[in-house]
Amino acid sequence: MNKTKIIVVEDNIVYCEYVCNMLSRKLTFDRMIPPHGLEVTYDKTVHVIFPAEVRYVDLGSPDLIAGKADGAENIIRVKATVRNFPNETNMSVITEDGSFYTFNVKYAAEPLLLNVEMCDFIHDGSTVNRPNNAQEIYLKELGSESPMLVRLIMKSIHKQNKREVKHIGCKRFGIQYLLKGIYTHNGLLYFHTEIKNQSNVPFDVDYITWKIVDKKVAKRTAVQEQIILPLRAQNYATLVPGKKSERTVFTMAKFTIPDDKCLVVELNEKNGGRHQSFVIENEDLVRAGTINELQVR
Repeated sequence: MNKTKIIVVEDNIVYCEYVCNMLSRKLTFDRMIPPHGLEVTYDKTVHVIFPAEVRYVDLGSPDLIAGKADGAENIIRVKATVRNFPNETNMSVITEDGSFYTFNVKYAAEPLLLNVEMCDFIHDGSTVNRPNNAQEIYLKELGSESPMLVRLIMKSIHKQNKREVKHIGCKRFGIQYLLKGIYTHNGLLYFHTEIKNQSNVPFDVDYITWKIVDKKVAKRTAVQEQIILPLRAQNYATLVPGKKSERTVFTMAKFTIPDDKCLVVELNEKNGGRHQSFVIENEDLVRAGTINELQVR
């Protein structure tokens, strides 16, 4: 342990003291997220495609400009703001699934890669083979739950495809909309739904609403509605071809339903009238199953 000699002068008397140096613990390379190399230029745009919606972008220098591509939440476009900037800089990105990506960026007159697709993978925690994205970022809306675990739970529910709930659904005009299961884990709720198209006409999904309403006016008015917004959706269906079916798993923050109210789920067809809806009672909600085993392979 190193010691440092300190001279203190007080009232013309010299005091000599020795104090120990408190050394900071050094970061080792096994803690580093290895950056990707990225080349940019002034006259062309580089597009980076991520496996999930981009939530945060940080640029290390004003020599770069970046932003989401119009109409696409998972694509970042990057350009140089000046020609031939001399020094390497960096860019960091956080995506909705909790992944953190980092890039070392340098100028090139002709970048080797103009369109880059980032891989969707989950590292195994190995310190000797740590990948270039770390999925340990926590996002506010998910509380204390890891976005990586939320994604794994949704994939597991979708893959197992169990019908735990058998009495909630709606069938009209050859379209059937079912609630197959309700699950809970660490303060979040998971709803497994299915759209079955038994007609020959494709069903285009316009939007799906989740709202808590008074039981007496559930189908008559929008007064005192409480809209519940999903936090995540696994395999969100926008089109169900004829004689086909599609399943979606929605993740929501924990909530309960008062005795005099119910949760109405409405599925609306785009440019059509084959709308569907079903009702969830609080007694259905409190019987939500627990997540004990993940099956994602």
